[in-house]
Amino acid sequence: MSQYHTPVMLHESVSALVGNPSGIYADATFGGGGHTAHILSRLNDGGRVIAFDRDGEALSNRIPDQRLTLIHNNFRYIQNYRLYLGIKDGFDGILADLGVSSHQFDTAGRGFSFRFDAPLDMRMDNTSGRTAADIVNSYDEKSLERILRMWGEVDGASRIARLIVKARLASPILTTGDLGRAIGEAIPENISHKILPKIYQALRIEVNAEMRSLEKFLEGAAEALKEGGRLVVITYHSLEDRMVKNFMRTAPLKPLVKKPMLPSEEEISENTRARSAKLRIALKEGEAE
Repeated sequence: MSQYHTPVMLHESVSALVGNPSGIYADATFGGGGHTAHILSRLNDGGRVIAFDRDGEALSNRIPDQRLTLIHNNFRYIQNYRLYLGIKDGFDGILADLGVSSHQFDTAGRGFSFRFDAPLDMRMDNTSGRTAADIVNSYDEKSLERILRMWGEVDGASRIARLIVKARLASPILTTGDLGRAIGEAIPENISHKILPKIYQALRIEVNAEMRSLEKFLEGAAEALKEGGRLVVITYHSLEDRMVKNFMRTAPLKPLVKKPMLPSEEEISENTRARSAKLRIALKEGEAE
């Protein structure tokens, strides 16, 4: 599991989540199964975990534990599955570790990273839906500029969008290398490590409708929690963190920390992908507080 993905703020998030060892918990982003395994270790024979992942490759990390139900679907449907599975009173806690797994970043063929020259894919579920290549080759210039600004907060979005449209007139942009060459003159080499991640983030969010899925997940999670249940979310960029923070301020949720918890310097040194993580915790208010 650690080779697939190193879970971020593992102990902090699970400690905040699990209060009832006989409870029913949801891991909305199963990934390598690290968080799920830690939750299971804190439960007795009466406890259960319902885990979700839209990436079929994550299913190979299934944990052989009868207390686990692993669902291959988007976490936005968490309330639908709670009803389908007959979890009458709701979940005791729901955990979501947002963002891309180490495995997805490090698998060249998935197209999530500019470190590899690979097909420009970026789909979380790589069996269906449009790819990043579909977007860069079909969106008009204004639409490309919009997603770069909105989802990546990219400086120079207008010029980059213009270069993409110009390049694809000569030949389709099909790989990460094609994209890099298309926009190269707008990306100073000395700061490319800062600009390219924002461009890739913008395309990835658009491909996977991440912000819409997160919005639907949060709405569903608030319904799916029982009174006194906890919602624990780890975010990795300002857009999703802002959405989570604002949602946790609304009824029926009550934030349990004024400021997000951050990973320790030691964790960041061992796992650099933890450096932008923020952990937020909220309680569904009710008699069970």
